[in-house]
Amino acid sequence: MKNESNFLVFQLAILSVFLIFSLGCKKDGAKQLPVLSTDTVSNISQHTASSGGNITSDGGATITSRGVCWSTSPSPDINDDTTSNGTGTGSFTSNITGLNPSTTYYVRAYAVNSAGTAYGNQVDFTTSDLTTGTPCPGMPTMTDYNGNVYNTVQIGTQCWMKENLKTTKYNNGSAIPLVPDNNVWSTLSTPAYCWYNNDYSTYGSVHGALYNWFAVETGNLCPTGWHVPTDAEWTVLTDFLGGSNVAGGPLKETGTTHWNTPNTGATNSSGFTALPGGLRSDYDGLFKNIGIYGYWWSSSAYSPTLFWGRVLCYNNSGVTSGYDDNNYGLSVRCVKD
Repeated sequence: MKNESNFLVFQLAILSVFLIFSLGCKKDGAKQLPVLSTDTVSNISQHTASSGGNITSDGGATITSRGVCWSTSPSPDINDDTTSNGTGTGSFTSNITGLNPSTTYYVRAYAVNSAGTAYGNQVDFTTSDLTTGTPCPGMPTMTDYNGNVYNTVQIGTQCWMKENLKTTKYNNGSAIPLVPDNNVWSTLSTPAYCWYNNDYSTYGSVHGALYNWFAVETGNLCPTGWHVPTDAEWTVLTDFLGGSNVAGGPLKETGTTHWNTPNTGATNSSGFTALPGGLRSDYDGLFKNIGIYGYWWSSSAYSPTLFWGRVLCYNNSGVTSGYDDNNYGLSVRCVKD
């Protein structure tokens, strides 16, 4: 009996050592959630902001996804709006877009590994106030060579004309040829302008002139100190207003006086007051799409005969980036140098 008792004690001791060793190994090898912090929010505008995070520990497993999540309610998670900013540990920067003006948001950095999703500390911020049509500081208006006076609007770091260009002369005083004939227009290889339907009283006085690329190409179309925006400058504008998917709303004039119904998303919160001036076709010289689309040139080439521009539409709130042939007649907005 004594030997049996000693044997039982020996077995229990061995089992205890085994359990302690096994549990210890399991604890040492278990995957943990990542450890991270959330960066302070910066570069706050009406529709965008910047944040990010810093992952100081991967928890023993590879970080497969990281970014920030945000919401108008506290404790946002990956089921809310998110960014995706790569993998691995260390610092990362996140661009937050699609925000509403004068709104408080809550942000947390997140990191995902095989153990799950971890979050950094929560930070909050409030987007900039909604301001409409604030003139450019020190320059509420500008004047072209013809004497036409245009209102200006400050949007982010850029100063824009608030109306489409309607000059018939370059900034050096030279006349821009007026070409009313459809066939002549479609075969041009020299600068020209026109009024929609060749009717200044009805269309030109409101929507401005339509210019072909050859007029833009001269570099003298806008008043001195101003220029036709590059493709990159158009992108700066739309990014400031929340990105190309939504920037049309803040850019478009409200209502249906000029835009066809329903004029989707139009708020004109930027003060840009974009109008649907239509276009003149490159291949037949016909006038099209008044009230439906607004088309604007950039000064950037896509190819030797195609050039970047921007399009706004009556039935969505986006801004389309596209390229057009040099014989199209499109509207022009000038931006300050």
